[in-house]
Amino acid sequence: MKSIDPSTGRVLMEYAPHGEAHVAGRIEQAHACFTRWKQASFAERAAPMHRAATLLRSRKGAIAALMADEMGKILKEGEAEIEKCALACEHYADAAATLLKDEPITTEARKSFVTYQPLGVVLAIMPWNFPFWQVFRFAAPNLMAGNVAMLKHASNICGCALEIERIFQEAGFPDGCFTTLLLPSSAVEHVIEHPHICAITLTGSTDAGKAVAAKAGSCLKKTVLELGGSDAYVVLEDADIEAAATLCAESRLINAGQSCIAAKRFIVLSSVQEEFEQHFIHYFEKIKMGHPKEPSSAIGPMARTDLRDALHTQVVRSIAQGATLRLGGKVPDGPAAYYPPTVLGAVHPGMPAFDEELFGPVAAIIEAKSEEEAFALANATSFGLGSAIFTSDMARAEKLARTQMHAGQTFVNALVRSDLRLPFGGVKASGYGRELAASGIREFVNIKTVFIA
Repeated sequence: MKSIDPSTGRVLMEYAPHGEAHVAGRIEQAHACFTRWKQASFAERAAPMHRAATLLRSRKGAIAALMADEMGKILKEGEAEIEKCALACEHYADAAATLLKDEPITTEARKSFVTYQPLGVVLAIMPWNFPFWQVFRFAAPNLMAGNVAMLKHASNICGCALEIERIFQEAGFPDGCFTTLLLPSSAVEHVIEHPHICAITLTGSTDAGKAVAAKAGSCLKKTVLELGGSDAYVVLEDADIEAAATLCAESRLINAGQSCIAAKRFIVLSSVQEEFEQHFIHYFEKIKMGHPKEPSSAIGPMARTDLRDALHTQVVRSIAQGATLRLGGKVPDGPAAYYPPTVLGAVHPGMPAFDEELFGPVAAIIEAKSEEEAFALANATSFGLGSAIFTSDMARAEKLARTQMHAGQTFVNALVRSDLRLPFGGVKASGYGRELAASGIREFVNIKTVFIA
């Protein structure tokens, strides 16, 4: 398991995977911790959670530098990610008691109510693109609910995975409350099978989600899956075109385009398509690609050269099928994983740029001749994570957002993002279950009915 600097191709560190005996011992430790942690009050759980937030903020710069080293995130985005993690810790530390309070139900019983009780050891299988946020948005609600957390992180960011474990330890969570396992993906199946693992959450590709869901299903263990996306942003004829193009371009380049909910497909009405494309390309042309630790860099490298090369293959195949290259599309020389901001025009269904997830700084612009065609194209995908609509008519926007977009979330005149206050997740091949808000903290609890005659 190697940590490789994507800005140079240099190996930073090699890590030995944990062996079977070590893994089994840590699972037993986690289970023993759960038997005590589930008895802790919300106030007792909240105290170390608040300390974790303080530790995150105190180490913001160093952690951002670690993410830059291991997966190429620019420092500004890394620091914002850590602040969001700290906010998640504080939010759930303060809100868990309310979100999980007993709910009285009026029946013929003397007393009846619903109570939310923790399940046990929850395994998280997490990706490299948001190394801290993906973990904290799972860990904060689950630890506050009384579960304990076990992390199998992506193999290229072991340094981040171990730092997260240190933060929870130093914050004062008991041994076994949060555990990092250094494992290749091939070893995950045996962890899922362990009788002390009660549930699994995964953020990753659709194929990975299918494999984990199949194994967990064979063991009758609950899963939450946040998988890939090919988010469609629909730009209608009455939108503020320059503002829409700017927001669309910003969304496409977040984290160098390596985000499940980054905009991927831009479906624009014919009457405004040319104007939109001009503003969009102008924004992309101004973006500075550079070293992730250089303050002037707007995007850094992609996380790995194999991912960059796979993205470039999608671009080449799309052009061969009729897409037009409007900007970028050339692999830079050298061992680093850089890929320039790239715009494809004349994209149609059947092309990789339309049908597949583009996980990098490549935008697909698609022309629609009518509103009906625009939403048909938006929904003509196996994915259903995020979506957006740009229009100046708010009544129209609300109706369209409610009924016409088949996705887990639809934003109007804004880029799609996760928010602690709102449920987050997808439909179709983008997964199932929800994270964040009240829905997220209730995914891995026993929703238990109590009836007292």
